[in-house]
Amino acid sequence: MPPKQSSKPRILIVLHQENSSPGRVGHMLLEEGFELDIRRPPLGDELPGTLDFHAGAVVFGGPMSANDEDEFVRRETNWLNVPLKENRPLLGICLGAQMLVNHLGGKVEGHGEGLVEIGWYPLKATEAGKKLMHWPEMVYQFHREGFSLPRDATLLATSETYPNQAFRYGVNAWGIQFHGELTRVMMQRWVVRGAHRFELPGAQPGRDHLGGRLIWDMHLKRWLGEFLQLIFGRPAVR
Repeated sequence: MPPKQSSKPRILIVLHQENSSPGRVGHMLLEEGFELDIRRPPLGDELPGTLDFHAGAVVFGGPMSANDEDEFVRRETNWLNVPLKENRPLLGICLGAQMLVNHLGGKVEGHGEGLVEIGWYPLKATEAGKKLMHWPEMVYQFHREGFSLPRDATLLATSETYPNQAFRYGVNAWGIQFHGELTRVMMQRWVVRGAHRFELPGAQPGRDHLGGRLIWDMHLKRWLGEFLQLIFGRPAVR
């Protein structure tokens, strides 16, 4: 049954933990005039069979791997055919981007030398990326796996350790490896709960996560707002 109609267009928000939040992405979409339809597939929430009643979708990250055999991972990866087939705006962030890569026939795997990106790292826009917008020079990362560039996708941004950082597939599908959605509270929580990962090769100590935020977060925030407008636009009905 179609959901109750609202004067505001809705964005489907896909999260992967009970206490996960869309963070800054959610705040910005609400400020632009969208409503949020939050679903958590690992907790049994169903994903819609069509996005006819949504203005697009954002699939967020999580501690699991896109290669895991969990039922919800397979189901969610297969579900990505819905926005792709209907040509609806779709943004995958970290795990969400990796699921999209798997769906498109690419590969998700760790670094050949075991390196991770956990902390703040330089980002470099490609020529295609520069034509779209101005990108931040430093971004926040929290991952142990990266992804290949799907066939027919356009690389938008790159980094040294994991070269594929942002891509566009077709007109409306986008994937980014890094995190712009973290509020200050969210980052503090990640630093506390993820402290055991700071010993991994290539990871930065927790103090650098919070210290770097003071320097680079304002640029990342500005970019995120422009990026979301590029993908989802502004609602015609406010």
